Amino acid sequence: MNNNYITVGALTRYIKYKIDNDVNLQEVYIKGEISNFKRHSRGHFYFTIKDEESRINAIMFSSQTSKVAFEPVDGTKVLVKGRISVFEQTGNYQIYVSEMMEDGVGNLYALYEKLKQDLKKEGLFDESHKKKIPAIPSRVGVVTAPTGAAIRDIISTINRRYPLCEVYLFPSLVQGNGAKEDIVKNIKLADTYDLDTLIVGRGGGSIEDLWAFNEEIVARAIYECNTPVISAVGHEVDFTIADFVADQRAATPTGAAEIAVPDKQELQKLIKQLELRSSKNINNIINYNKTILEKIKTSYILKNPMSIYEIKEQKLSNTIDKLNSYIVNYLDSKNIRLNNIKTSYILTNPNKIYENKQNKYNHLIEKLEVLNPLNTLKRGYSITKINNKVVTDVKSVKKDDLLNISIKNGNIDAKVININK
Repeated sequence: MNNNYITVGALTRYIKYKIDNDVNLQEVYIKGEISNFKRHSRGHFYFTIKDEESRINAIMFSSQTSKVAFEPVDGTKVLVKGRISVFEQTGNYQIYVSEMMEDGVGNLYALYEKLKQDLKKEGLFDESHKKKIPAIPSRVGVVTAPTGAAIRDIISTINRRYPLCEVYLFPSLVQGNGAKEDIVKNIKLADTYDLDTLIVGRGGGSIEDLWAFNEEIVARAIYECNTPVISAVGHEVDFTIADFVADQRAATPTGAAEIAVPDKQELQKLIKQLELRSSKNINNIINYNKTILEKIKTSYILKNPMSIYEIKEQKLSNTIDKLNSYIVNYLDSKNIRLNNIKTSYILTNPNKIYENKQNKYNHLIEKLEVLNPLNTLKRGYSITKINNKVVTDVKSVKKDDLLNISIKNGNIDAKVININK
């Protein structure tokens, strides 16, 4: 047996020893773009620094992170200082960062923000356009990679929660060249299958891995889809353009499946509650109608059906009596009036009425004769007028006035020569 064989651990320790003792690797300065950034609960930063050619894992302990003057996110370009070493458990070399400064925002992140703002202004993110996810679907479609944790998690979650639902997989590329076109093609295909809900997504990854779901054509395909869409791209902290335009966003593929279908146990509880409520309501209706029926059965009308006739008969008799009484009273009043007319003074003494009228006429003639001014003239009196006005006072007459004097058989015109007062 060859005694030159060594263990993996021994080899890794040797490599680590070599790197740790290389003066050139004890203080290195690197510039690149942050990817896969994670903040540990204890305050450590775990991330990758990459450029167009390669990438390196990085860690920055909490004792140093407090000195960072900006909020690191995927796509941020940075300048870092640190030392290179090997993590023995995985055998990976990495940089232990002691200082980090911002070197501008990465190109991908800038493109992401610009497209996000443009589509938002256009209204693709508006709540008014979002469709409601059906509560109890029969057919759910999934656009994702045919292999991997995402599709397994979705199918297992749906089968566990609501096995009555059919799942239709539309296998698609989810990263790399041609991914965005393939996703759009499968969304449009799925929209022809009369699905209740469509899940579009994949597992987590770097901003580059998820970039297909930040493409404008994917966003517009989701927006134009008639089937309600749940986006399930990445993990809790990852947001893509697809998340904003979808009808609902799920943090993970498992979460999307939980949104898409109900929990059978919760449904069973709901059905049981509805059964109890229905039974209670039916019993209440039956009991209420029993009470009404008992009231009807014991009612006076049913026990004495003739009472209905008797009441009506009594009302009819009363009405007839009232009519008879009214007719009698009416005829009596008319008879009394007729008798009064027949015995009236006018009918019994018509000549007497004429005589009375003649006497009144003669009496009035006599009064007129007494008041007639002509009779006064007959007795030798005269009436003197000036301008057709009767003279009643000598003071109203002056010299040269023309007088008209009426006497018994004519008129005399005279002129005043002298006035004796």
